[in-house]
Amino acid sequence: MATSTTLAKADESVAHAARLDHVSKSFPGPSGPQLVLDDISLDVAPGEFVTLLGASGCGKSTLLNLVAGLDRPTAGSLTTDGRPALMFQEHALFPWLTAGKNIELALKLRGVAKAERPGKARELLELVRLKGAYGKRVHELSGGMRQRVALARALAQESKLLLMDEPFAALDAITRDVLHDELTRIWAETGVSVLFVTHNVREAVRLAQRVVLLSSRPGRIAREWTVDIPQPRRIEDAPVAELSLGITEVLREEIRRHGQH
Repeated sequence: MATSTTLAKADESVAHAARLDHVSKSFPGPSGPQLVLDDISLDVAPGEFVTLLGASGCGKSTLLNLVAGLDRPTAGSLTTDGRPALMFQEHALFPWLTAGKNIELALKLRGVAKAERPGKARELLELVRLKGAYGKRVHELSGGMRQRVALARALAQESKLLLMDEPFAALDAITRDVLHDELTRIWAETGVSVLFVTHNVREAVRLAQRVVLLSSRPGRIAREWTVDIPQPRRIEDAPVAELSLGITEVLREEIRRHGQH
């Protein structure tokens, strides 16, 4: 199958933020190519929030790297509406720069004029509820605050698609819950499309409009769920817990099935 990766120009007529068409990915191994992702077809609609769920090692981060353009598929085609912004589990902020200057660097790379960058950086910090943090250095920020700055830096790219690779996994439960609320608010305010990788079932249901489950390696789309629970949601809400339980059972079955082969 032909392989292609295209970063489409941002355009209102584009019917998807990301489209994966029969995408597969292999890596070299001691006994030959190792298939990590197999025949993935997935669309993310403009403004849609999709969570990608699966057991450790199923290829979730590999898929996200392909969408981000950090790697190329072995087979299939992949198209995005413009260049996506990527947010990692680690904040990846430059410790020698202030919170504001970290954001300004992203603005500089986007081509924003130097005189405009401080004001725009402050606007983005206010969007993530960090008003007044412009001059703070990374070591002065808590883990949750660092992730807010990382989110503001990603939003500074003004991408149509935000890719998030387990960005809250290292945070404590209370901070993570607060950032769930903030991300939901920012997603609603900006209209950005989100593809969010997690291994936490309740987090997936708490945030998404659609949950996509990858099977154990090689990663294939095992099942999808539309989440019709109104926002705002809480991670402890009964409908969230009920749907999470059903998804967890399917995930466990996938893990058991993989262990039997």
